[in-house]
This record gives sequence, C-alpha cells and structure tokens, in this order.
Amino acid sequence: MTRILIAGIHEVFRGLKFESDAEIGQKRAFIKGLRELKMSFTAILPLEKWVEFENEIHRRSGLNANVYDINGIRITDNTNWANRLCPVIKANDKGINFICAVANMNIGSQTKLTGEPIIEECDAGLIKIAAPIFIGDEFIGTVGGCGLLIEEGEVDSFLINKITGIDENKIESLSDDIKTISKEEAQAITDYTWNQINQFVRNYVNKQHSVSLTA
Repeated sequence: MTRILIAGIHEVFRGLKFESDAEIGQKRAFIKGLRELKMSFTAILPLEKWVEFENEIHRRSGLNANVYDINGIRITDNTNWANRLCPVIKANDKGINFICAVANMNIGSQTKLTGEPIIEECDAGLIKIAAPIFIGDEFIGTVGGCGLLIEEGEVDSFLINKITGIDENKIESLSDDIKTISKEEAQAITDYTWNQINQFVRNYVNKQHSVSLTA
C-alpha cells in the first residue's frame, strides 16, 4: 500500500536526522498536528495546479478527469469531455443524479474504505477510475477520470433510457464514436494518478515539516 498513513509519514522522516530528544519531540508534535489539522486541497496544491493535473490525465488517457471533495463534488469547473454522450447525460437531472452522482459517491466510498485506487464502470457502462487523497489518516477526496469504454465493453443504452428518458436511438448515436481503453492502459493511468497524488502529499508533508522546524 502506498497511501501515506501516519505510519507512512514516519517513512517520510526516515532520511532525516533527529538526534536529540527535542528534535524527536518536534517530529511527534508535527505528526500529531497533521492528525488534528483540517486539510484542504489548496493546502496541497494551488487550484490552478489541480486543473493542470486534470488536463494532464486527460492528455495521457482521453478520460474526463476531475478532482472531487469528500462529498463527491468537483473542486474545479474544468471539463475535458471524453465523448458526446456524457454531457447529454449530465445535462439530464435524472442522469446526473442517478448515474453520475451515484457512481461518484460509490467509488469515493470504496477508495476511502480501502485506501487504494479503483477501476470500475458506471451504470452507463463507461469506465471510471479513482484514486484517494489521504493526508495522514484523513481522507480529503479523490482524483478520477471517466468516459471511455473498456475494450469489449458497451454502453448500456437500455438502462440509460430507463433512468433518464433519453431516446435509445439518440443514446446509440451519441455512443457510436466513444473510444476504448485497454485494461492495461486503464491500470497505467490509474497508477500514474495514484503516484502523482502521493508525490503531491509527500511534497506537502516535507514542506510543513520544514516550516515546523523553523517556527
């Protein structure tokens, strides 16, 4: 597991020298402070850097990438659609509430519970990846991407129609050019997302430690 738990934070300090009791006390106080501190996304990265991260995930994979808070709400208004169908589903009240929002909540809950990234499909039949963001043992959200078809997968036109009322012929027309992604490619972009998140968190932890030592 690569999530940075409190135990993982100890690993961040492994290469640092704490030779005196006072320095060891500083280390313990800092870790305790991480547990108690209310974290926010902008404490880790400025908002524009999160947007850059979303765009990079899209560039690498074609997925519509977004950063979500603990309630499954996007923290930016940045959008890179992966297909023509998703914006139509999201423009539909039942579509956004009973397909998109449900998928975000479910996948967010799973990553929070396991502390690991996940690759799933939404009820529309499209891939959805997500990687959790933890600082210490505090879950603050996820970074995810969606909108492509896993190879040999298919859009569930019937279910989309039943949920949203959108005509099945229209759904099929909007779906006919959705690109596919292999399982290996999906795993690769999930790993990339996960590794970047952990690097962002490590950088934040190291920066906070430097501040604590000079305070």
